[in-house]
Amino acid sequence: MFRSVDPMENTSRRADPALRGHRSDWESVGRGFLSLRDPTARILSARAGRSGHPRNAEASPGRQMQSARRAGCWVPAQLITVAITAVAAWLSLCGAAAAQSEESYALTRYLMVEREIVREGIKNPAVIAAVRTVPRHLFVTKQYRAGAYFDQALPIGHQQTISAPFVVAYMTETLDPKPNDRVLEIGTGSGYQAAILSGLVKDVYTIEIVEALGKNAAKVLKELKYDNVHAKIGDGYQGWPEKAPFDKIIVTCSPESVPQPLIDQLRDGGKMIIPLGERYEQVFYMFEKQHGELVKTQLVPTLFVPMTGVAEENRQVKPDPRHPEIHNGGFEIHDDTNVRPIGWHYQRQLVLETGDAPEGKSFVTIKNRDRGRSAQMLQALVLDGRLISTVEISLQVRGSNIHNGEGTEQAALYVQYYDADRRPMPIEMLGPWEGTFEWKAVSKTMVVPEKAREAILRIGLNGAVGRLSIDDVRLAARPK
Repeated sequence: MFRSVDPMENTSRRADPALRGHRSDWESVGRGFLSLRDPTARILSARAGRSGHPRNAEASPGRQMQSARRAGCWVPAQLITVAITAVAAWLSLCGAAAAQSEESYALTRYLMVEREIVREGIKNPAVIAAVRTVPRHLFVTKQYRAGAYFDQALPIGHQQTISAPFVVAYMTETLDPKPNDRVLEIGTGSGYQAAILSGLVKDVYTIEIVEALGKNAAKVLKELKYDNVHAKIGDGYQGWPEKAPFDKIIVTCSPESVPQPLIDQLRDGGKMIIPLGERYEQVFYMFEKQHGELVKTQLVPTLFVPMTGVAEENRQVKPDPRHPEIHNGGFEIHDDTNVRPIGWHYQRQLVLETGDAPEGKSFVTIKNRDRGRSAQMLQALVLDGRLISTVEISLQVRGSNIHNGEGTEQAALYVQYYDADRRPMPIEMLGPWEGTFEWKAVSKTMVVPEKAREAILRIGLNGAVGRLSIDDVRLAARPK
């Protein structure tokens, strides 16, 4: 489970602005160092003037997923941020030629795992090894490959996205996959989640409702020799009754409630992880089937694309594009544990506080000591540029020893717009805020792009260091 002291997805702050979107705190493995037994660590080591250990060439990605061994010489973790940023920038600048370098992709993948997966709390060694091994860049289009190893969701066409690596790792670890498990995945998408599961379980059965996506994912999975992944086109709401029962079910799109066919197809003693809720506000739930009944555990806020087909037809609560709004901007509604505000996902280094809130009883404080580390919260909303001309966003903030960095490593509120195909559009900023100051009200009126259909607000330190307290976040829309 996430720790709130430290979700869809938030990226490394130095990524290309066009690639920032949904993103993903715990302790580092190996005390913050990289093992030179990994080939990507040897690449970094060579550039740092050290020598690594020899290693045999690997087989195809689908056949090399095994637990990583950690031993030998080490590279300081401080190089992680510098290296991943430098290599990603180099990939962006060099274009197609750089894209051919599997060595470079392997390096950025390894560094991403250390920074965004291990440091942010994933502990299962098999899951970590899987994310370190599966070539995520081969599951996205060439247009977005330079951003494949930032912790961010990316568009894959047909109004769908590939989930951020941390979200994939979190769902996989929470599901607790076992070698003899038969797993049903609802929402194949790019095929990346199925590839991660492939080396951890006996068989993966995956269903995609969008035919073009399903066929492409099946093709990529076959080429990469993920031989135990079985894909088909269909409405995931119905499950795959011919292959039931399943030991585990993982749902990578969001219905409003759990489809009954999935309940029926989960074996007794089995587990299901699924994001449930309204279109732009969901929570992960773990369901365990005990004596024919589902036992529910609330996990953390999240954001996924909707489950289409029957699930969407049956949706009762739908967003109103003429009246976009911020939910729980005063942080008065909490989760079952009273440590996280509902409505805000991808919470990083966030603490829910009470006492001297400028509005209501609660507010949040985001703290960060490591420059470049994720420290924010996100909320998504419908924001249709055909209907809304401007929005005024206001909030109250308080700062302590805030020191901003470069680019978007700023204590600020960012608004990332998305078009009808969920492609990222230009970003707007309210801020930045720096230094030490008491509670103050800040606001800004922003013009909504004509092609915008939805947006994600990201509020926090965003890689800057210090403490930022936030309360009373509001949005007022002006219709056209």
